[in-house]
Amino acid sequence: MRKTIPVLFLILALSIAFAGCASLLEGERYSEKPFITTPYVNPPEELIEVSDFEELKAEMLRLVLEHANHGRMYTSNYYGDIDADITRAGDEIMENHPIGAYIVESISGTATKIVTYYEVEVDFTFKRTAQQLDSIVFISTPRYFRTELLNAISEHRDEVVVRTSLLISENDITEYIEEAYYQNPRRIVAFPVTTVETFPGTGQDKIYELSFRYIDTAEILQRYTTLLNINVRRNAQRAVGETDAEILLSLASNLIASTSFNEGAAQAISGHGSQNLVATAYGALENGSAVGEGFAMAYKALCDELEFDCRVVLGSVDGMVHAWNIVLLQGYYYHIDVAMGAVEGIETSFLKNDQIQRERYTWDFESTVRCEGPLTYEDVVAQPDEELDEDGDQEDSNPDDTDGSDDPDMPVEEPDDGSGGHDTDPQNPSLPPNEEDDPDAEGDDNNPG
Repeated sequence: MRKTIPVLFLILALSIAFAGCASLLEGERYSEKPFITTPYVNPPEELIEVSDFEELKAEMLRLVLEHANHGRMYTSNYYGDIDADITRAGDEIMENHPIGAYIVESISGTATKIVTYYEVEVDFTFKRTAQQLDSIVFISTPRYFRTELLNAISEHRDEVVVRTSLLISENDITEYIEEAYYQNPRRIVAFPVTTVETFPGTGQDKIYELSFRYIDTAEILQRYTTLLNINVRRNAQRAVGETDAEILLSLASNLIASTSFNEGAAQAISGHGSQNLVATAYGALENGSAVGEGFAMAYKALCDELEFDCRVVLGSVDGMVHAWNIVLLQGYYYHIDVAMGAVEGIETSFLKNDQIQRERYTWDFESTVRCEGPLTYEDVVAQPDEELDEDGDQEDSNPDDTDGSDDPDMPVEEPDDGSGGHDTDPQNPSLPPNEEDDPDAEGDDNNPG
């Protein structure tokens, strides 16, 4: 029994020994490797770093303002989701920024990991050219806005693009254009039909794109303008009269003599600013055919040449769309309607006050100067009364100055051959004085020359 126990211990020890050898041969193995750090990679020097959404959007907007189709930037420690922010920044630029809304069609971009930083690439598609971008005019005052519109339509441009923070509506722009046109008949030969688009749709800082459509090309309209100004100067020089009232009457009479009222066109035209030459100064003075607006624009052009204060009034007469003038004469304003003078006689429509004018005419009375002058057509054309002696005969206004016509022994002095000694016809001071008959001229008695 005693021998058995040591044998068992011996067997157990041998088993443990063999088991340990097996674990050493088949067990876990350990190895050591040296620690290697990732080297820092510098981004390209030309790239701008962005670290948050606002910096990302600012850099994308800079690329838009440069009209760049592609741009790159980087970030090494970005605060936020760079991929989501690229999309959000693009949307805000196109929807909220005036220039972005005006010229950008689409924006897309990606962020790529480059070892230790992200490289951001953005692509832009534009709906307007770099030239259109450069043509944007920055406006700070309403007066500057009016001046820019006047210059644009005087040059018969197809469009003008302005950026401003002024609170201006499309109705305001329409009024600016009408004001420019009706105040400058010699510079703007035809009224432009205007379309207005705003970018963006909300906010105060906006871009206004104004597109103009005319009755003809810019080249032809410029030729019309040149011819019109020549005609205006020539007709203004023909005006005669000793007083301003007589000169104004002469201008009206000359215009009536050279221009016919186009009744058919007047019936067809339903509004002011018609795309028809009969509604222009050019139509009246060059083509000799006009409606009320054409007469009014031509008369203002003539008055402007002679530096009279003259305005165009838009309204109606007897329910028909019409235009006429208001002039300043000796401190008072008066209505003058040359078109109706051509139809009914100048005496019916020259130097009228508001009370008489409102019997047939309607206009924006509250926004128009008051016409309350005392002069009338009859005052302008009236002859001074002849002084009579006690016997009812015509009294000599200068008895000491006799030409000896009552003395049979005195020869009758022939009139001066010069034209300066002739009076103009007071009923129509626009007509030139009658020339003296040339005794050497041959001709019919009914046509003395």
